[in-house]
Amino acid sequence: MNPYERSAETIEEPPRTFSGMLKYLGPGLILSASIVGSGELIATTALGAKAGFVALWVIIVSCLVKVMVQIEYGRHAIHSGESTFQAFNKFPGPHFGKGNWSVWTWLLLMTIKPLQVGGIIGGVGLALNILVPSVPVWLWVVVVAPIVSLLIFNGMYSLIERLSIGMLGLFTLFTLACLIGIQSTDFAITFPDFASGFRIFDKLPPEVVAVAIAAFGITGVGGDEIMMYNYWLLEKGYAAKTGPFEDSEAWHKRAKGWMKVMYWDAFLAMVVYTLMTVAFYLLGAAILHRQSLMPEGMETITILSRMYTDSVGAWAGPVFTIGAVFVLFSTLFSALAGWTRLFSDAFGACGFIDFSNEKSRKKTIAALAWFFPILWAVLFFFFKEPVLMVLIGGAITSVILLLVIVGAIQFRFKRLPEKLKPGKLYDVALLVSILAILALAVLAVKGAVSKYQEKTEVSQAMIETVRLSE
Repeated sequence: MNPYERSAETIEEPPRTFSGMLKYLGPGLILSASIVGSGELIATTALGAKAGFVALWVIIVSCLVKVMVQIEYGRHAIHSGESTFQAFNKFPGPHFGKGNWSVWTWLLLMTIKPLQVGGIIGGVGLALNILVPSVPVWLWVVVVAPIVSLLIFNGMYSLIERLSIGMLGLFTLFTLACLIGIQSTDFAITFPDFASGFRIFDKLPPEVVAVAIAAFGITGVGGDEIMMYNYWLLEKGYAAKTGPFEDSEAWHKRAKGWMKVMYWDAFLAMVVYTLMTVAFYLLGAAILHRQSLMPEGMETITILSRMYTDSVGAWAGPVFTIGAVFVLFSTLFSALAGWTRLFSDAFGACGFIDFSNEKSRKKTIAALAWFFPILWAVLFFFFKEPVLMVLIGGAITSVILLLVIVGAIQFRFKRLPEKLKPGKLYDVALLVSILAILALAVLAVKGAVSKYQEKTEVSQAMIETVRLSE
């Protein structure tokens, strides 16, 4: 069955009980697996190491507010059956060739995003090198790249879902155990420590702002994860089971039923990645910040392992490293699965391929499954700074979120059938989510301007010094 096609034969009534819904959950957890390696393990701990406890609220807000935009994308996928860029191609505004301006804008932004996943594949290589030092980092990266390609090359949705959830679950349990274990050490987190993380109106230290902005963009569901959500919902069968649009009571009731399943999927995934994010942040703030340790360069994984060895003992070092391999690999795996679909869809919107044709779509996904890991590996070999690469990707994700907002507004206020429109409370929550993302964009611009001014002032001072010396 082609999950991107809807017909009378694909229709299925939604489950009415929570236990019945459980077997249909999964798309949100695939996103969680994609998020954890870059957003939580690297960006969140880097922020905790840099800021201490004071920026905890940034992380929590990041996880909570963006889910409403994710839900709006999910609602649109279910009632329309459209993929992300099939929907984007219907936005108002100019088309360049067959592609809407929004599609081309996303493609332009994504020329920088591979840095982020290049940092992740480098992290896998670093972790494996710690476990088997006789094999150099570069060789591990060369080994990992084709493995993840092979898994996605012919990987169907069910395989992606099972592997993502399995790897995510094991590392989540281990991380929470370490957070509990830290309370019996010298690094125990006190109530004043925890409370200091919620002083929202206290100004963040200048050196923390840039890392906080990148972490906001990359923790929780980022712009690319929100856009990927449509594919996982479609491939899980939510839209196909709803059936082609009919202005009938039965269709609207069925659509609402599958949307309810999607709400639970998004909500439970949010609980999982929020718990993981807070746990990583607290470990980074309690252990790394207090010892002035900052994960960076080729020592990233070694420094991150201190969060575990200093909390539950030296025995946890190898366990953490194995866990880090799993969680970083799950991010590679989930990201590649999502990227191959996003780019195939974008190429279809621009007229390069026929995305609606199953054979054409699978062929493009298979080709991209080999292309991207090679690109990520090359970028890591060139930059060799996993944390910096991930944070740069996080900053770009923050910009992509602005494009995502345009989509959410279109879907909610222009494309949603009248009988599926939500209540005012939902709209208020969506508005809060949008305003929070816009506030992030303003902070990002201010931060960039401030950095530019600082560099200008330093350059002018150097020029003046040279002039006076002459």
